[in-house]
Amino acid sequence: MAHPFESNDHWRAIDESRNIARDYRLSVSVDLFGWFIVERHWGRIGSKGQSVISGFSTQQAAERFIASIRTRRAGAKKRIGVGYERV
Repeated sequence: MAHPFESNDHWRAIDESRNIARDYRLSVSVDLFGWFIVERHWGRIGSKGQSVISGFSTQQAAERFIASIRTRRAGAKKRIGVGYERV
């Protein structure tokens, strides 16, 4: 059974005129020991890209981290000139 805190987010930022094709995935889960696992995958659409897995002992710490990621994705238009859209 899935934990109520588990989620998957997927965003893309595309601007063909500027050759921007970014992909960003965020997965949140709880492991067998009760740790909150946040997996991030990013890169150019169609490439292998990069990934990082972070573990948090409390849900509050994981939520703060996830909120900071979502805020950064929301501010992409100011940084790279094109906003991320949910897929």
